Amino acid sequence: MSIDLNGLSAKELDSLINKAKSRMAALSKRRPIATVRSKLTALAKAEGYTIAELFGGAASAPTAAPRKAAKRGKSTGKVAPKYRNPANPKETWTGRGMQPRWLAEQVRRGKSPTDFLISARPTPKPTEPGKRLVKASQAV
Repeated sequence: MSIDLNGLSAKELDSLINKAKSRMAALSKRRPIATVRSKLTALAKAEGYTIAELFGGAASAPTAAPRKAAKRGKSTGKVAPKYRNPANPKETWTGRGMQPRWLAEQVRRGKSPTDFLISARPTPKPTEPGKRLVKASQAV
């Protein structure tokens, strides 16, 4: 850490000196790390543990049976797209996962995702040659 002392005003220097003094006082009150480490080791040993067991490490004893890998949920397969990019009709989105860039950009510009919904009406299947498509209201 380097501080450019030449660029500091007298007030800023005094503030920095006071902060440094308070940090030095806090550090001087702390005991040496070796002392604390030996106390912790002794306490853990008195309770029947090792430091590795308490705080992790290669020497830790297994505390429980190893976990099995989580089962994945039932795969639902492909989903029909719900949103279409009007600028490029080949770009669609199912509504799952992250929004595609084209949709996120349009939403950022103030449009609503509902503006890009694909029509919910199913497209009629083509009829065989020679057969006419009859609507339910026209059927006898």
